[in-house]
Formats: sequence, C-alpha cells, structure tokens
Amino acid sequence: MEYWQEPNREVEELAHATIGAAIEVHRHLGPGFLESVYEAALAVELQDRGIEYQRQVEVSVEYKGVHVGEGRLDLLVGGVLVVELKAVEALLPVHKAQLLSYLKTLKRPLGLLINFKVQALRQGIQRVILSQ
Repeated sequence: MEYWQEPNREVEELAHATIGAAIEVHRHLGPGFLESVYEAALAVELQDRGIEYQRQVEVSVEYKGVHVGEGRLDLLVGGVLVVELKAVEALLPVHKAQLLSYLKTLKRPLGLLINFKVQALRQGIQRVILSQ
C-alpha cells in the first residue's frame, strides 16, 4: 500500500474498533491516570476483542540514509494503524507532528492520537491521515 493513499477499508475498520476499545477503557478508568496505564489497559481490551496489536514498537530513524536513532510508538494495530496515546491537559501541534513522523517513517496512511485526560473520550481523539 502506498502511504499517501487514503486509508483502505481494513485500516478504517481497525480505527473504528480501536476507538471503541479506547472508549471502553476510558469508561472504566476515567481521565486521571498516566499514559502507561492507559496503554496497558488498551492492550488488554484489544486482546479481549481479538484485535492484533504490538506495544512500544521501535521505529528506526534515518537521516540522509544514515541510522541516527530510534523512536517508539505506543501501539501498532493490525500492523497498519499507528496509535499514539497521551494523558495531557490538551493535545498540542507537536503531538500531531510526532504521529505524522511515525506515519511517514512507517509508510502508513492513518494514525490515531488519543488523549485520555478528557471528560468524554470523543473530545480527545484525532484521526491523522498522511497525505503526500
């Protein structure tokens, strides 16, 4: 899949299922915990729902063809959906930029930025599509 294409049906379905799982986690835990707690809880919920995922996926960073370090994304769902979790007062442009960098590096079309430190989780979810 070319990463600048619109997300396909599989990616959209994974995004929908992941959002549902995140809402369930937020419903049970509320907005007061650290990001790591939400990550572990979301992993439990994804597993309970039979959704394939990986946690703390290492991303190799290259600069002009030279390996210069690594990044870590919170979750990779179904091998195609990048999920970054936050527990902050407000999502900032730098959070979206971080997710966009992961999408570009991994050549994935869609990511979810989920902030659990909100009263209603729908207020804390941003879909980020990588465009060319």
